[in-house]
Amino acid sequence: MRKANRPWKIAVAVFSLLLTILIWAKGLEDSFDRPSVAPSLSLKQQEIAYLAGPAVPDSFRALLIGDSPKSSLKKMLGDIPKERLTDRQILILSGLETSEDIRKKLVQMVSDENNYQDLKNLLLKDSQEVLGSNDLLNTLLIPDDPVLSKVLCESFIGDSKNCLDMDVARNVSIRLFISQILPLILILLGVVLLIKKLWLTYKKSIKPMPDLITIPLSLVDMVILIAGGFVVLGEVLFPALLIPLSELFTGGFDSSLKIASRVFIGYLAMTIPTLFILYKQINGLRAKEKPIGGWLQMKIQPFPSNLLQAFSSWLMVMPIVLLTTWVVNKFVGDQGGSNPLLEMVLNNQNTFALVLLLITTVIFAPLFEELIFRGTLLPSLSGSIGKNWSVLVSAIIFALAHLSVGEFLPLFVLGLALGLLRLSSGSLFPCVVMHSLWNGVTFANLLLLAI
Repeated sequence: MRKANRPWKIAVAVFSLLLTILIWAKGLEDSFDRPSVAPSLSLKQQEIAYLAGPAVPDSFRALLIGDSPKSSLKKMLGDIPKERLTDRQILILSGLETSEDIRKKLVQMVSDENNYQDLKNLLLKDSQEVLGSNDLLNTLLIPDDPVLSKVLCESFIGDSKNCLDMDVARNVSIRLFISQILPLILILLGVVLLIKKLWLTYKKSIKPMPDLITIPLSLVDMVILIAGGFVVLGEVLFPALLIPLSELFTGGFDSSLKIASRVFIGYLAMTIPTLFILYKQINGLRAKEKPIGGWLQMKIQPFPSNLLQAFSSWLMVMPIVLLTTWVVNKFVGDQGGSNPLLEMVLNNQNTFALVLLLITTVIFAPLFEELIFRGTLLPSLSGSIGKNWSVLVSAIIFALAHLSVGEFLPLFVLGLALGLLRLSSGSLFPCVVMHSLWNGVTFANLLLLAI
C-alpha cells in the first residue's frame, strides 16, 4: 500500500517539475541549433566509397560506390556552405577542382594556424611550380589521411600507381561492405520477424505476457525521481559541480581525451543523485511486500532466453525506427539536434577517448536509463494508469529526456519497443541488453565510417 504524500514532498515535486519544464524546453529549443550528424555520416560514407573504389568487385560497384564516387564526393562537399567547411574539407574540394583559379581561391580559405600550412603554401603556387617542387609526392601524402592524400596526388600527378594504396583500398572496402550490406541483411531479417510476430498476434498464438509487478511508488515519488533527481540534480547541479573539478585531473590530456573524460564524468555525476533517490524510495517500501526477484525485476536468468528476446526485439524495432526517421526527414525535414556524442565518436582518433565513450554509451547509459524508465517509471505508473498507458508515457519521457527535437520520434518508437519488451519478458535485463545493443551497433557503425 502506498503511503500518503507529505506536504514537503508535494512541494519538492511541484518545484522540480516546474524547473524540469523550463530546463527541457530550453534544451529542446537549443537542439534546433545543433547540427544533424546525418551530413557528416553521408560525407564519411562517400569518402570511404572513393577510397574503396579500386578494390570493389565490378558486381558490387553500383551498389556500394555508385558510378563516380569522385564526382559524388565533389558534389557533396560543394553543397556545404563554404563557411562551414573545415580546412581538411576545403583542401579535399580544392584537389577535386579542375579550375586552377577556383582551386587557389579555396586554398586561400585554409586557416594559417594548422598543420596544413606547408601544404597550403605549396598549393597556392602555379601548377607547373607545384609539379616542379622537390619531393612532391611526399609533400602530398598526408599521414593518417588517405582521402586527402589520394585526392591531391591524383590532382597533380594523375592516376599514377603512386596514388593508389591497395592495402588501404581493400581494408576500406571491407568496412564499406559491413556498413552497408550487413545492416540491409539485418533489416530484412527484422522485417521477417516483425511480420511473424504480427501474424502470431493476429492468430492469438502469442505467448501470454507475465504479470507485471507494480512498484507501489506514487506519482509524486516519480516526479521527484525523474524531475528532481534525473533532471534538476543529475543534468544540471551535479555536473556543474563535478565537471569543473575534473579539470584538475584532465588538464594534461589532449583535447579529444579531455572531452571524452568530461562526458564520462558528467554522466556519472548525473547518475549519483538519481540512483540515491531511487535507493531511498525502494528501501522505504514495505519489506514484506517485496516480490521474488526484487522490485526492479532485473532477472538475468534464464540468460540465453533473455539474450534471444533482446536480440529479436532489436531486430524488429530497427526497421520501424529507420522508417520513422525516413518519414520525418521526408515530410518534415532534418530538424538537427543530433546527439553530440555521435560526432565525438565519428571524428575521434584517440583510443582511450573512444574507450571512455564506449563505456559511457554502451554500458552506463543503457543500464542507468533502463533502471529509471523501464525498471521504475513504467511499473510504478502501471498501478495507476494501466500497463499500456505506462508504456506510452514512459516512452514519451524517455524520448524527451534526450533533448532532441529531431530524434524525438525515433527515440519514442525505441522507447515503446523497450517498454513492450519489459512487459513480454517480465524482466528488466533484456531491456538493458537491447538498449546496449542499439547503442553498441550505432557506435560500431561510426567506427567503421571513421577514417
